[in-house]
Amino acid sequence: MKAVVCSEGKLEVADIEGPRPGRGQVLINVLRCGICGSDLHARVHCDDLAELAATTGYDNFMRSDQRVVLGHEFCGEVVGYGPGCRKRWRPGTRVVALPILRNGREPQLTGLSAQAPGGYAEQVVVQEAMTFAVPNGLSPDHAALTEPMSVAWHAVRKGRVGKGQTAFVIGCGPIGLAVISMLRAAGVKTIVASDFSPRRRELAVRCGADVVVDPGVESPWTAVPKKGRITGVTDVLNLGFDAMERLRRIPNLPWWYAFRLTHTLNAGPTGPVVFECVGVPGIIDQILTAAPPMTRVVVVGVCMESDRFQPAMAVNKEIELRFAFGYDPGEFRDTLHMIADGKIDPAPLITGTVGLDGVDNAFTALTNPEHHAKILIDPASTTTTP
Repeated sequence: MKAVVCSEGKLEVADIEGPRPGRGQVLINVLRCGICGSDLHARVHCDDLAELAATTGYDNFMRSDQRVVLGHEFCGEVVGYGPGCRKRWRPGTRVVALPILRNGREPQLTGLSAQAPGGYAEQVVVQEAMTFAVPNGLSPDHAALTEPMSVAWHAVRKGRVGKGQTAFVIGCGPIGLAVISMLRAAGVKTIVASDFSPRRRELAVRCGADVVVDPGVESPWTAVPKKGRITGVTDVLNLGFDAMERLRRIPNLPWWYAFRLTHTLNAGPTGPVVFECVGVPGIIDQILTAAPPMTRVVVVGVCMESDRFQPAMAVNKEIELRFAFGYDPGEFRDTLHMIADGKIDPAPLITGTVGLDGVDNAFTALTNPEHHAKILIDPASTTTTP
């Protein structure tokens, strides 16, 4: 089959042996495959990523001297089955799948491992247990974005944003835009997006941001009214005074039970939820310094370099720091259905489509944030310029 092969940091279109489904696996024809930012990074920094993955316990991440077919955001049609399958779908059924295979007890990351070729190809193998039929006649373009939108949905769920809380999205690349879309789908009423790129700010509005900010001109933290919000430590201390004055006006009231109940129900005062979607050194420290007390920070951007921040700043503000990566099968399935049911619209993210011969050009185009967010690959297309 025809595929785009990555080796030593170079991409080439080659004829390679078609994949064969193993036990419990399904062979699909690729209809669309998205180009992810992690693909761009893995192309030139896969050895560093492999060392990091090995430290976490995964030893099969791609290396620069291997020949690897990238691509983990795909939609396709069922072609055939390997042994041990339940054969859930007829040939031609459109499906999406979590990009992970398992041979025996050995998991492989599809598109990021030499043992699991990805979707930059005419065909790809998926695990039947991790595969889902595309509902409601959803287009392959939109179905292919199930994977990146699932990453965003997992991050939003990790953030546990209340509908009345303000959500800040710092960085409006593809993952930041997906987070904005998912926040809007979750019913969050106030979403502030921040990015230096005019094009990305425009896309942030289309994805559902209420306020967009150029951080070179305006601080995102002052872009929404302060009334009723915690903006500094003084606000937190005054809340304590106000609560005690009210409670002690009631004779014989065991007021301390009110505090215990508040903690039990997790109903105390809170700041906003911030999604860090940039992934470069210094951003976390900037957020910890500028964000209001009691903020929850969800780190979604993947920074591969060492970073520094001042723990005392976060301690004094009681800022909660969380890190989000990936998704679970339930989140993946729910994301697919949210797209198919029209609850989220991934269309603003899609800014171009190329065939396999245009993948190298697409990688180059994606380095400029003013032109593209998400470029899709259509293996049947002859288009070479996104």
